[in-house]
Amino acid sequence: MATTQRTVELTTADGHALAADLALPDDPVASLVVCHPHPLYGGSRFNPVVEAIFTRAAAAGVAVVRFDFRREHGSGIAERADVVAAIDEMARHGDGPTFVAGYSFGAAVALTTVDARIAGLVAVAPPLAMFEVESPTVPTLVIAPRHDQITDVATVTETVTSWPTAELEVLPSADHFLAGHTGQVGDLTVAALAAWLSDRS
Repeated sequence: MATTQRTVELTTADGHALAADLALPDDPVASLVVCHPHPLYGGSRFNPVVEAIFTRAAAAGVAVVRFDFRREHGSGIAERADVVAAIDEMARHGDGPTFVAGYSFGAAVALTTVDARIAGLVAVAPPLAMFEVESPTVPTLVIAPRHDQITDVATVTETVTSWPTAELEVLPSADHFLAGHTGQVGDLTVAALAAWLSDRS
């Protein structure tokens, strides 16, 4: 399957310009927005976990956008408008369902962004001890490292098992930074999207 990739600029509703990369397969089956870790701690759209999700989803026929959050940190609240801008961009590249995935801070932003176009969520190492997150209303996969230094896996498990639309995948030997596990995260993300697409058909 042929895929084209290019860098674009997204514009948020409140006027922020965001650098982004698009991967557009021929005749995409769905769209995916990927959100990176905390920008004040080195997070960017080139993070290895983001890269793994981006490349594997594109190879599976999904149109994907990854972007850099706004330069003026908004504590995870203003950044929700960044996610919406990315969803707006994907709406121009096909009419299939749009999913959102995020890693760490990006997972918290993804889980707290409200937009009726979001058909499913993948939250990788979400810092649930640091953000108030309501139960998602769409299919959700939470990927939790067993040795996460940011939020104890027991806290994540207790929270996620109370979410009726969510599934939890624990990575037994991983910590928050997921070294050596990026490919597994990408594969789990693609598998979740495929399952959700199958459920919709």
